[in-house]
Amino acid sequence: MSVATRESSGSYLSGFADRLGSTLVRRPFYHGLGWLAFFAILVILQLQAGEYSIGLVLINELITIVVFMVVVYTNLLFLFPNYLKPGRFWIYLAALVGLSVIFTPMELVIKYFLFSYREKVQIDLLNNMEAYFLGNFLIGGVSSMGKIMTDWIAENRKKQEVENETMQSELRFLKSQINPHFLFNTLNSLYALTLKKSDKAPDIVIKLSEMMRYMLYECNEPQVPLRKEINYLRNYLDLERLRQREGIDITLEVKGQVVDQQIAPLLLIPFLENSFKHGINAAIRGGFVHAILQVEVKSIRFDLENSKGTVLPRSPDTARPSGGIGLVNVRRRLELLYPDRHQLDITETPSTYAIHLTLQL
Repeated sequence: MSVATRESSGSYLSGFADRLGSTLVRRPFYHGLGWLAFFAILVILQLQAGEYSIGLVLINELITIVVFMVVVYTNLLFLFPNYLKPGRFWIYLAALVGLSVIFTPMELVIKYFLFSYREKVQIDLLNNMEAYFLGNFLIGGVSSMGKIMTDWIAENRKKQEVENETMQSELRFLKSQINPHFLFNTLNSLYALTLKKSDKAPDIVIKLSEMMRYMLYECNEPQVPLRKEINYLRNYLDLERLRQREGIDITLEVKGQVVDQQIAPLLLIPFLENSFKHGINAAIRGGFVHAILQVEVKSIRFDLENSKGTVLPRSPDTARPSGGIGLVNVRRRLELLYPDRHQLDITETPSTYAIHLTLQL
């Protein structure tokens, strides 16, 4: 087979698959399939009674299905949207009864004359007029209930999609604020060191490149391995140790077993960043930043405490004016990503500032 022939065959198969897929997702296909299955069930039930031949059963049930279809689609396309509204239920019910009253005699008349050569069939038709009416009425009512259910499901799905898209857009916005915020602070420190021609500058560049690689290439997923997030925190603290003055005590202690736990990326870094940006300053002698991460199988607890300048303590629920967008963003991210699965407590004294975060992964 030539290359051109193979390409032509591949193109044909691809086009056929596209057309088939398009057909399968169309509503008429599913409706037709449903009616065909319903018709088959009616035929099987009638044949099991063993009263009539297969040809007679097929014709009889075909007429029944056609009448059912007329009742259902008249109901769904006209009665349902125009009469099934608040305060008009009884009008709709009367209209549905009227619909059955109209089409039941038509069905009986058609079958009566069609089976004029079968007196037994005609007698059955006359003796079961109420059953035919009830069948048409019930099929109309069932179609209304099905329509209500499908509309409710579709509305909830649409609402969920809108909520998810809104949440994802907000998360993307919040996350985009975190990265430039950190980068701005770090580059400021790097700039100061280069002016001093410090030997620490190359180390900062290496650490920063590792952290940027993580942010750019690994933080685009909703969840990342906890071990990678911890490594990011360690790099961040290593970078801070390089650029901070002597005498600052910086520690991160990880307790527990880190295996395959997952966490939202860049969720903890704003707390550390805030502790250095607003907690450690030149006015504090022997400043410190102490972080402890307790890891459990399905949860973590992050405790962070840092020294700060002597000020009057504020209520823990009061937002820190000096906190910047970092803590505001992380609070919002916690609300979006871990609703009812987190607890964030902030305590403040004249000389320390501490956060305590418990998170159900």
